Amino acid sequence: MQSKARRSGEPLSIAMVGTRGVPARYGGFETAVEEVGSRLAERGHRVVVYCRPADGERPAEYRGMELVHKGAMHRRSLETLSHTGLSVAHLLRHRTDVALVFNAANSPYLPLIRAARIPVATHVDGLEWKRDKWKGTGRRYYRLAESAAVRWSDGLIADAQGIADYYRDEFHTPTRLIAYGAPRVADESDLLASLGLEPQGYHLLVARFEPENHVHTIVDGYRRSGARLPLIVVGSAPYADAYTARVHELADDRVRFLGGVWDQRLLDQLYANAFSYLHGHSVGGTNPSLLRAIGAGAPTLAYDVVFNREVLGDSGAYFTTEGDVARVVEAAEADPDGHPGRRAATRARAAGYDWDDVADKYELLCRDLADRVQVRARRPLTIQRVGSAPRLTGEAVES
Repeated sequence: MQSKARRSGEPLSIAMVGTRGVPARYGGFETAVEEVGSRLAERGHRVVVYCRPADGERPAEYRGMELVHKGAMHRRSLETLSHTGLSVAHLLRHRTDVALVFNAANSPYLPLIRAARIPVATHVDGLEWKRDKWKGTGRRYYRLAESAAVRWSDGLIADAQGIADYYRDEFHTPTRLIAYGAPRVADESDLLASLGLEPQGYHLLVARFEPENHVHTIVDGYRRSGARLPLIVVGSAPYADAYTARVHELADDRVRFLGGVWDQRLLDQLYANAFSYLHGHSVGGTNPSLLRAIGAGAPTLAYDVVFNREVLGDSGAYFTTEGDVARVVEAAEADPDGHPGRRAATRARAAGYDWDDVADKYELLCRDLADRVQVRARRPLTIQRVGSAPRLTGEAVES
């Protein structure tokens, strides 16, 4: 017999832990928390979001969500864990029906949450241990944290089929596949003049400056190309001065670096009016920047990994090397008449990524957790790996 909560559809109290919080200003986790959390709040659920204070701001509520602000140690290796530790300490004193923990790196806190009899699901994100910024001890920690998330979570959330496949192959464990949504970006261009740009008059790159986002590959490949249109680069990196300097050294005078663009309307117009969008992310699962690009209809040239092919399919062109970048950029400029068709094909891909559908799936997961429905077929007795990581290239998709 179904439980009372499931039969009656009573509101739940849901904690979202492990991100920078809302408003979303940083990345995929924060975007998911804002878009999903606000929709669950609209449906009558109590949603508690744990946030890291930004610029001294500590609002108590945002888009119907309750905000709890906790600090963090400002060191790259400890920032996430220290913030989550303080958040979990608060959560244990102010229990909710369900907890959603974002980032497998936070898995050491899962036993505490479960000991408090709070059902918990972990959004495992991408393959964080592959990021160049984590070496030695940091990389080993992330590998162990993945295993711990498998062992201690009541449920696992993957935002891409490639991530779900990885956990199936590596741990023989199932996940709930819940991708992000793609925003529908309006065709507006009135703010471009402030940057001296015209619609379809530039190529665009939006990314944090990290090696696995291949900003260096794109800038160097563009420099080697005969492209006429400028390359506009949006993004920065708070902990990567050396890498940022390297990227700037690779550029020529056709490349313009805008740094971070925090005006969302201006950023949307950059996407919507780009002749092409170059996407170099390779390890993070379904990427919000890529989804925003397809929601804007920006013809996309993407790094060739399974996550990007999953989103773009045949609507995209793909690269791996600097030479590939030069080739796909030149090919796009050589076929301006095909641009409207490429825009339409790209925007059509966005239809499969709807935030309302995403919220439906999170709501169902939360109800299953609260009602103690068996979310996973089994939980392993150990945290050892049982397989090996699959190849994550385009060839893996086609084999």
